Amino acid sequence: MRASVIGGGSWGSAFALHLGRIGVPTRLWIREADIHAAAVRERENKTFLPGFPFPPEVTFHRDLAESAAGADLVFIAIPSAYFRRVLIRLAPAIGPEQGVISLTKGLETTSLRRMSEVMAEVFSPKGGSRIGVLSGPSFSREVAQGFPTAIVLASRHAAWARGVQSRIAGPALRIYVSGDVAGVEIAGALKNVIAIATGISDALGFGHDARAALITRGLAEISRLGAALGAKRGTFSGLAGIGDLVLTCTGALSRNRTVGVELGRGRPLSVIVADMRMVAEGIATTLSARRLARREGVEMPITEQVYQILYHAKAPRRALADLMARSLKDE
Repeated sequence: MRASVIGGGSWGSAFALHLGRIGVPTRLWIREADIHAAAVRERENKTFLPGFPFPPEVTFHRDLAESAAGADLVFIAIPSAYFRRVLIRLAPAIGPEQGVISLTKGLETTSLRRMSEVMAEVFSPKGGSRIGVLSGPSFSREVAQGFPTAIVLASRHAAWARGVQSRIAGPALRIYVSGDVAGVEIAGALKNVIAIATGISDALGFGHDARAALITRGLAEISRLGAALGAKRGTFSGLAGIGDLVLTCTGALSRNRTVGVELGRGRPLSVIVADMRMVAEGIATTLSARRLARREGVEMPITEQVYQILYHAKAPRRALADLMARSLKDE
């Protein structure tokens, strides 16, 4: 098997590293000329994944068509804001026998579509039958370190997904298969919104009780929206749901939790974003999730307060106080 990873950020680099370690010849597409040149020269992505040399099975490319040529599986690790435009450029190089799998946890802000829906639109009819998404609790650095990790591959095509499962799993990366593409993607995207909320709470010193409440009620919000969009509620009790939510809300490596922490410390969002080289998907996803919730008539109070903080500069302490002051109800 041969693979291609489109996107040389931390997760794309870590996943290419994993594929190379299990013996899969992998082409890694890196957009930035300086990062590409350094990777070719030093065989390491010192900008986004420092300290982890790539095995010889991984090669580095800047031409999209060249990167995807001859690959059995093409993994897309592009931030959601740029996802469609990169796919449009990539589409002419994708053949009917190639599988395309999203590694991106986000929503398209303009259309509110999930990444698999964007892939189906752009690649259909050529690649529409072999589309999947890979999600679950996985920090790039820990995957690169070879720490035990379990994630989920979701696709509407079960037989194909099981074939992929056996080809990309490794000693340190366990892959489960799910048919609930919508649930896996909604869970993966929206957990970042709740992570911002928990980061704010932690920075304000509200303690472990508040964090547990935000995670639990955040899961309830995500599950409600997922169910309204056709997802299976059981998905939110699994790796892509509660697993990824807990990791992102509590782990120090979480970019979205870090955004929340900095907001809780009083730093303006514009300054926080300017200081970040990597994308925190939860900022844009908050806007998309709020729009989806309003469209579907789903109550999402935590998401609403995060939206008010991010987009209307509401004081974080006031936002969390307003959550506590809501009318009482049954669980």
